[in-house]
Amino acid sequence: MSTALPPGSVIGIVGGGQLGRMSAVAAARLGYRVHVLAQSEDEPAVQTAGSFTLGAFDDQAALHRFAEQVDVITFEFENIPAEGLDLLSSLKPVRPSGEILRISQDRLAEKAFMAGADIPVAPWLAVTSADDVTLSEERLSWPVILKTTRLGYDGKGQRRVHDREGFLAAFEELRPHPLVAEAVVDFEREISVMVVRSADGSSGCSDPVENRHRDGILDITLAPAPIDPELACKARALALRIAERLDLTGILGVEMFVTRDGDLLINEIAPRPHNSGHWTMDACGMDQFEAHIRAVAGLPVTDLMRHSDAVMKNLVGPDDMALWPEIIASPGMIPHHYGKTEARPGRKMGHVNILFPRGALPGEFGVQDALGCLAERPGM
Repeated sequence: MSTALPPGSVIGIVGGGQLGRMSAVAAARLGYRVHVLAQSEDEPAVQTAGSFTLGAFDDQAALHRFAEQVDVITFEFENIPAEGLDLLSSLKPVRPSGEILRISQDRLAEKAFMAGADIPVAPWLAVTSADDVTLSEERLSWPVILKTTRLGYDGKGQRRVHDREGFLAAFEELRPHPLVAEAVVDFEREISVMVVRSADGSSGCSDPVENRHRDGILDITLAPAPIDPELACKARALALRIAERLDLTGILGVEMFVTRDGDLLINEIAPRPHNSGHWTMDACGMDQFEAHIRAVAGLPVTDLMRHSDAVMKNLVGPDDMALWPEIIASPGMIPHHYGKTEARPGRKMGHVNILFPRGALPGEFGVQDALGCLAERPGM
């Protein structure tokens, strides 16, 4: 059993983005202070944290200064240099562990872990040279998705290819090598589950939710996913199994495909709060950010119990943010702004949650009606 951090302890968060911002708010509710390692003073998490260190994630002096001021370390994104991870782990407890980060930040390592844990994934192949086009053709067939093994997110770092010529062109475009080729899954829907395990040994998870994307970026999450209860139980069990095999301390987002024949395939894992868990902020008594902070601090956790159904809608780039005055004026929408100043195309600026009585999530027309000014518009 782990000893819980007492109130007033300092939780260090590596990264200054919106996930750190919302984690800092959750930590404050539990009586903890937060110190952020960020690269500029105007980052979202810096705005809500009590203190911060500015520096690059591979700057040893900055990492030392940061670690000296905290009691435990967590992070809000995975792409931290291995050397920086090793240094931080030598100075203070890091939760989730550096080993979990290494697995999640490299798609080949993640695939290998899944294979070793007997977790179902789509057929895949490591691509080390252009000559692997023949193996891809033989083992996966067309089309395939070529992905970078690191640094890909929101649809970046990947190409869908339909033939040898497209494969070779994508291999030259995508860097760094090696790449991973994945079979295209004929799936019915994408779902995800948030699973949490605390340093005190307790654990829990959320209901599965359905995720819908636009231009490679998560657009809408429906909570709960409209799937059979038996399949929902299977998804939760898979997420818990992955967390246990990783010996997770913290929260983990587990993305899955529901295939046409009703099977589940794991797509990706993310050992941090996750965009598809934002609905929990208003539809659960304990949201994903509180669950993560509890786990990192050694406090008990339970399931992220849903008291309401919900629709989460991301606010992306200039188009959605132009509607901010209407969003604020809409009584059915619960707005969350990330404090970013520049609404660039494709940039996540915030989200809204819309709640419904538990068990009363509407169908397609009802969802679009509830989204109001954010509903799908002709030509989109």
